[in-house]
Amino acid sequence: MSEVEMPSADITAHEAAREAEERGATAHVLDGSDLTSKRTTLEGIAAVLNFPEWTGRNLDALYDCLTDLSWLSEGEHVLIWSGAQTLAAHDPKAFGRIKAVLRDAADHPICGRTFTSVLTER
Repeated sequence: MSEVEMPSADITAHEAAREAEERGATAHVLDGSDLTSKRTTLEGIAAVLNFPEWTGRNLDALYDCLTDLSWLSEGEHVLIWSGAQTLAAHDPKAFGRIKAVLRDAADHPICGRTFTSVLTER
C-alpha cells in the first residue's frame, strides 16, 4: 500500500478560509471529523459545494462537478476539508482516491471557475 499524504497541521480551516477570502475566492468548508467512508465524504463535498441534486455520488461525478462548477458564481472556489485525517484513518484507499480527484480537478477547470482544495487537521 502506498503512503497517503496527510492533511496539513500548519493551518486551520478558519485560517485557510480567511486566506481564500482575502484573495477574492469563495471558501467552502467541509467538516470531515465524522466522515469515515467514501460515501459520506462524497456526500459532504457535494453538500458544501451545492452540487446539483441529480449528480451521482462517485469519483467520476466528483471530478465532473469539480471541473465544471457552473452553478456557482464565477471565480475561484476553495474546498477546505478540515479533519480529513478521519477518512485517512478509516479508509486510506478512499482518502487517496478522493485526494487524487481533487488534485486532478484543480488542474482541469472547464467553466471559467477555478477550483482548489486545502486539507487541514482542524
